[in-house]
Amino acid sequence: MTDETRARDFIALLAKHDFVGASAAFDEGMRKAIPTDQLGALWAKLEEQVGKLQRIDSVELHPLEGGDAAIAVVTFERATLLVDIGIDTHGKVGGLHFAPKQAPPPPYEPPAYVKRDAFDEVDVMVGKLPGTLSLPKGGSHLPAVVLVHGSGPNDRDEHIGALVPFKDLAWGLASQGIAVLRYDKRTKVDPTGVRTQHDEVDEAAHAAVALLAARPEVDPKRLALLGHSQGGYLAPRIAADDHAIKRLVILAGSTRPLEDSVVSQLNYFAKLHPEVHELADQIHRAEQMKAQVEDPALAADTPVDVLGAKLTGAYFLDVRGYHPAAVAAKLAIPILVLQGERDYQVTIADDFPAWKTALGKRRTVTFHTYPLLSHAFAPAGDPPSPADYDKPAHVDAQVISDIAAFLNAR
Repeated sequence: MTDETRARDFIALLAKHDFVGASAAFDEGMRKAIPTDQLGALWAKLEEQVGKLQRIDSVELHPLEGGDAAIAVVTFERATLLVDIGIDTHGKVGGLHFAPKQAPPPPYEPPAYVKRDAFDEVDVMVGKLPGTLSLPKGGSHLPAVVLVHGSGPNDRDEHIGALVPFKDLAWGLASQGIAVLRYDKRTKVDPTGVRTQHDEVDEAAHAAVALLAARPEVDPKRLALLGHSQGGYLAPRIAADDHAIKRLVILAGSTRPLEDSVVSQLNYFAKLHPEVHELADQIHRAEQMKAQVEDPALAADTPVDVLGAKLTGAYFLDVRGYHPAAVAAKLAIPILVLQGERDYQVTIADDFPAWKTALGKRRTVTFHTYPLLSHAFAPAGDPPSPADYDKPAHVDAQVISDIAAFLNAR
């Protein structure tokens, strides 16, 4: 039986209200997290919102470490949903997530700070990863920057809902005379063989730096790396391992490990939506995951379930003992650290102080915070929430200006 068939059969059991049969497909972790009665309650609540299941339109398989993610497009009476089912190598369901099927994004409308006639775009390959180089017209000895994504299988524009922060950054900075290289993340193109964050992020970042350094238009003395979120977390060690990087920009760079950030975000959501009782179960699962990855006996091949994402101990062992701010403090290059004050993912209270403590006395380090901006450096609600990402917006003009001033400096 294929994983596509397993996914279709599992959804069919839910549609028939055979929750005992559906629960039998769960792995041990899912059976504990969502007992049969809770599974029935979750499905009943879903049917209240979107009606009865009408049909399964398609199922796509995406390879993951230790199994597949089966992404089903499912039509209900009042909505079409994406049903993400994690299936392990034993054919058991280890993750289940429902999300609205997003409409195609609207055409990109450049913000006012973009001067589209000031630069060209060139298709490039960063190893096996397709990318785009935004290159100011007629320039030589240009400052240049590589953009390194946040967590998840991001494309080169770093789509987050209705937002495309990396496209805004690339076009905004290229409009001010800076060459910008962005590329699709390895887990977006082909996650096969990705076990560590070094596999996922660092390798491609080094390849991108080498590609940019080889461009005749680029000033090698002003070649920078810009990391956002996970990219900001890993940026110090990438720079420490790559002497071609002469400047570092950290946007919403976490200073806490992934397991702490996951627990923190879920607790934030629980305060934001106390009526969603399922969040208590997710918090419990996240706390169990945190205890598992912090266990001194954690082995590289130990399966780790991060709210449905199938990882192994190797992913966490790769960064065990890594403290990004401490590594950044040892770098003898200029650093720019930016933080949105309405960011609930990487926060002004829990992450930013570590950067200030480690780097605050350095004359070559600059800090900027933005009171009204989100994790994507676009306007955020009050209180901020994931709904902010569904509203078309752009990276704030002041952020573009602050980064450009840093990169253009001699």
